[in-house]
Amino acid sequence: MMRSAAIDRRNFVKAAGLGFIAALAPRSLMALERADAVYASGIRAADGSFAVATVTERGEIVDQVALPARAHGMAFSASTGKTVAFARRPGTYAMIFDPWNKSEPVVINSRADRHFYGHGAFSPDGRLLYASENDFDGNCGMIGLYDATNRFTRIGEFETYGIGPHDMAVSDDGRLLIVANGGIETHPDFGRTKLNLGEMQPSLALIDAATGALVEKHVLPAEWAELSTRHVDLDGEGRIWFACQYEGHRKDLPPLVGHFAKGEDLTFIDLPEETTRRLANYVGAIAVNRSEGLVGITSPKGGASVTIDAKSGKVLAETVVPDAAGIAPARSGFAVSSYDGDFQSTRSDVAWDQHIVRI
Repeated sequence: MMRSAAIDRRNFVKAAGLGFIAALAPRSLMALERADAVYASGIRAADGSFAVATVTERGEIVDQVALPARAHGMAFSASTGKTVAFARRPGTYAMIFDPWNKSEPVVINSRADRHFYGHGAFSPDGRLLYASENDFDGNCGMIGLYDATNRFTRIGEFETYGIGPHDMAVSDDGRLLIVANGGIETHPDFGRTKLNLGEMQPSLALIDAATGALVEKHVLPAEWAELSTRHVDLDGEGRIWFACQYEGHRKDLPPLVGHFAKGEDLTFIDLPEETTRRLANYVGAIAVNRSEGLVGITSPKGGASVTIDAKSGKVLAETVVPDAAGIAPARSGFAVSSYDGDFQSTRSDVAWDQHIVRI
């Protein structure tokens, strides 16, 4: 049986305790009382400062925790309640906090010869945090290992067996690390510049979480060598869904979404041509709604969100969302945010960042 990483609003309130609830403004408390689910996402406030916001599925902001700089991806441990905001590539910080402000946030920094790629994941028991990192001098992807029981001290690292690891996930049994090696070389001396677009090596790797040994590596076909594998999520059967961003000619129509399981080859979803064009060759985020068997994707470049039936691969819905950003499972379908400040039906005076995590 697959484990859900999400908790509902009732359990969120129970875990928060009276101190957190009493400290909320009346408007935030009312929003929380009406909520079915609670999420976390990075934001840029109107004054230019950065924070992580906890937010209801309607888009009502409940609370905020200040960040030292812009965040990107998020990770949540259902076992411990710890939440992580990772700096946007090529950032060097990650901040760990609990959404209920019961303990002071912990800020960790990457090694001097590493930077974070904006994503990571917890082990199922919450004792380890894995972070996608760049060994920029060696031009090699790495997974940093951090001890969550000891203020997230860095205790080691594994190779990702590829270049430019971005998103990653952990299998529900904790045995496999799943890494999307985007195939793009970067170096902090050149900021976010992509240094090897003519020689990309995108791949998806399954790595033994206990030893760091390579279990499987799936290199994209040569015809799609410019198709950067960027984000991953798992469905209710343990199947790995991945989403891509194309670095080739803008008039090409590459496959942007696919799936595989251990021991299987990659399978790309044959999206309708008009859907691929609408996505503008760029999927910014992917999420799986396990209970409903749905896969959701967003494209900030295309200004759209798309819902796919996980079993058949058919497109069920396409929605215009200007500057679409994050996506995460909701009770029905998906919660979607935008850089313009929209989160579902609510607009706030913030810019939501690229990813959402349901807590």
